[in-house]
Amino acid sequence: MENADDILVIRCLNRSREIQHRLNACREERRPYVFITQTMRDKYQGITSQDTFLLPKPDTPLIRRILVPVTLLEEEVYKAEICTYLARKTGAHLILLKAHDYGSKAEQNLHKIRTHIESVSQRIGQTLSYEVQEAMKNSFSLAKEACERQRDFGHDLLLLTASREYGMDDFLFGPPERHAIQRSLVPVMLVNPRADLFSLCD
Repeated sequence: MENADDILVIRCLNRSREIQHRLNACREERRPYVFITQTMRDKYQGITSQDTFLLPKPDTPLIRRILVPVTLLEEEVYKAEICTYLARKTGAHLILLKAHDYGSKAEQNLHKIRTHIESVSQRIGQTLSYEVQEAMKNSFSLAKEACERQRDFGHDLLLLTASREYGMDDFLFGPPERHAIQRSLVPVMLVNPRADLFSLCD
């Protein structure tokens, strides 16, 4: 990914069937993709799939704070390259929300993401602003918490990893990312979890 035009912006109605249809269509997408529904805040309503919403607007930057939930899944580490790219392009502050798990996997993923942010900061000579928050819920409820606590975090973008594959619960009740898109008041950026599906260039 070399520029913000490589991000796919998807506008849709806040309906389960429509969102799921678009999620299914993006399963092989190489680019990060952003969902913007009609229920999201007014400042996002003028964005179309042709717009580059990451670029700052005069006096009113769209993306100032990015919430990055970090779970125990190994694919979460893929978010490191994307969130550093976003922070560099927008100057946004990153909020790393670590799942409240008993095991150490989420902590290890958090460490890898922090290490990447700090190494990029050192390499480019620009301090990328971030903080770490401890979630109240575990990895499997973290996306839901991120949406429930939007006013606490004050974020303008939610960065999630799409489900690696759909299980029976996902087919019956919908995957976590669909519910997050429906609940969120801000755009939700998704990345596919397979390493061969995208490449970010610094």
